[in-house]
Amino acid sequence: MKFVAEGLIVALMACGVAQAEKLTPERVFADPDLSGPIARGVKVSPDGSAVTYLRAKADDQRMTDLWIADVKGGDPRLLIDARALAPKDKVLSEAEKSRRERQGVQTRGVVDYAWDDQGRFILVPVEGDLFLYRLKGGRIAQLTQTPGDEIDAKVSPKGAFVSFVRDDNLFVMPSAGGAERALTTGGEELKSWATAEFIAQEEMSRPTGYWWSPDEAKIALTFVDQTGVDVVERLDVNAVGATIVRQRYPRVGRPNAKVELYVADVATGARTKVDLGAESDIYLARVAWAKDGKTLYVQRQSRDQRRLDILAVDPATGAAKVILTETSPHWVDITDDFKPLKDGTFLWSSERSGNRHLYLYEADGTLVRQVTQGAWPVDVLEGVDEARGVAIFGASKDSPVERRIYEVSYKAPAEPNALTSAGGWWRVDVAQSGKAFAATYQDPRTPPQTGFHKADGTRVRWIEENKLAAGHPYQPYAARLREPTYGTIKAADGQDLWWSMRTPPGFDPAKRYPVIVQVYGGPAGALVSKVWKSPEDQLMLEAGYILFSLDNRGTPNRSVAFKTAIDRRMGKVEVEDQLAGVAHLASLPHVDPARIGITGWSNGGYMTMMVLTADNSPYAAGVAGAPVVDWSLYDTHYTERYMGTTADNAAGYAAGEVTARLGKLKPGVLMIMHGMADDNVTFDNSTKAMAALQASGTTFELMTYPGLRHRAGWTQANRLHRARTTLDFFERKLKPTAAP
Repeated sequence: MKFVAEGLIVALMACGVAQAEKLTPERVFADPDLSGPIARGVKVSPDGSAVTYLRAKADDQRMTDLWIADVKGGDPRLLIDARALAPKDKVLSEAEKSRRERQGVQTRGVVDYAWDDQGRFILVPVEGDLFLYRLKGGRIAQLTQTPGDEIDAKVSPKGAFVSFVRDDNLFVMPSAGGAERALTTGGEELKSWATAEFIAQEEMSRPTGYWWSPDEAKIALTFVDQTGVDVVERLDVNAVGATIVRQRYPRVGRPNAKVELYVADVATGARTKVDLGAESDIYLARVAWAKDGKTLYVQRQSRDQRRLDILAVDPATGAAKVILTETSPHWVDITDDFKPLKDGTFLWSSERSGNRHLYLYEADGTLVRQVTQGAWPVDVLEGVDEARGVAIFGASKDSPVERRIYEVSYKAPAEPNALTSAGGWWRVDVAQSGKAFAATYQDPRTPPQTGFHKADGTRVRWIEENKLAAGHPYQPYAARLREPTYGTIKAADGQDLWWSMRTPPGFDPAKRYPVIVQVYGGPAGALVSKVWKSPEDQLMLEAGYILFSLDNRGTPNRSVAFKTAIDRRMGKVEVEDQLAGVAHLASLPHVDPARIGITGWSNGGYMTMMVLTADNSPYAAGVAGAPVVDWSLYDTHYTERYMGTTADNAAGYAAGEVTARLGKLKPGVLMIMHGMADDNVTFDNSTKAMAALQASGTTFELMTYPGLRHRAGWTQANRLHRARTTLDFFERKLKPTAAP
């Protein structure tokens, strides 16, 4: 009976697959978004009474509006219609374009917003101008209408002011209405006030250059001098014509921007310089105010990133003292886990135990106690409930492929209590009080769903249920949705390498299939996790490929030993691990080892080219998107963190350079893709590879995209073309048989 039942189930599944619709490239990149109405930029109002979020328009998934849902119930409602406010054909300033690129913003309309701490106002930038929404009365007022763009806009803590940066100067204006006032003057592109320099935005996750004090009397702000940073002349090639951009790009071993910190009096504009120490070649990592506003905390990172100091600053004099220091023989990561508490203590995370964990300190930096511990890392300190003495954090405690939300007492630490269920991936925004949170859950069969939860994790209501059911955009294709299987293999040092695999619809284990390996492999991200996958992936599955990913050593959300295995040798252990993954693939009876391809973007493009040029490479084809080919062409903070400089690690740079290995590349197996206005992985990375391949007579294929950057600005049409081009290349090289 058992075998009869299994046969019946297989027959029914095959019938379901046959009847379901097949996804096409045209549908994947059409509206509405196949993943459904996902809530993005989710924030709980300061009083915990509502949840706000961004939602894409049904007829244009590249334009987002602002929505709100009341905790007590009722349907979510539209607050800000971006189309009604956004000026037609508005051309953003280069500063705003760059800011969006740094933050990975790929939509337009309402792309950001901010509450005041009292929950009375929402400040909404729309395509360069500012609007203020007052919850009482539901009124919206336009605050600015200027030729320039107002960027990095904020509401002051008590809601009396709105602040923003325009033309490299900081402005404030009354939120109730009135004239703007320049708090700084004389700022210009190379000497700017209250801005985050390129490195801070791109690599340090610090998008701002100013911070309000809790009483609104002062603002801490940066002064950035880029005059010593090298000019990299970058040609932005567009559909019609080209522009030479003289970009200040700090490459490995070269000068960074000089950053100073001041405290400005909001009433008078008078400024006090903060003493950041005698060494000027440092990174200003983070800035935060104490709850009472009497102390300004500054995180200062050394140029080699092996030391990070927390300074306690007297805002009246600028005098500073070091209260805590973290050191590492590898590097000290920057986080947002510093949390000042009302009683003067603070929470902090450290990797000193071999995994990132939370610690409680006195105001002077004296350790009170370790709060979490174990053979797993804390990911992010999400919030604090000071009334209960509880820290709320996210972690992959049970498995690197899942993420849950936990709480733990920092007064009497015990085993953390899970607030969310297992089985997928959770993200949260915690209310200021810590007594509630908005949580978004997803797994391979569940598109991102957002709900409002009480402190104990109980869901109060849906914000965006986004249920994969009748009426959902993906429902006609759901029967062909392929879930991953997960497993591990051992790295050379014995550490676990997690992998995921998806098979095509109608998979027959008796047959042999071609494989496409999707790779990133860098410290900025992991691919193997229980999340909702991009519908674009289904196109490869429908074409008849198995999809495989492996997170090599050096990828995040793991132990210090796992992450730092790449120290001073990028391109070595990652390649070893990816080759071990391919060896595992080749051992499977349903894999054709002669038809394995690989593709990735950015660091994934680098990994693609590195494994294609390995000795006796087992890959038959690869598509490398926006690849780094020479780490000396990349920026300081990212590259020096893992590789040092070319002066102190010449052998490591030489071993990790793609162009030095291109003589091993088989003819015709590589396609390079790159945006021709990329200001992150600049286009000369690809041109260097092209020249080397042409000089050696090695054939390759190329697809360039005029006017496009690394992430931002890619339209649905651009993405459709990229997908079709990738599919066409692999079809010619790997000869798949389309799924039935």
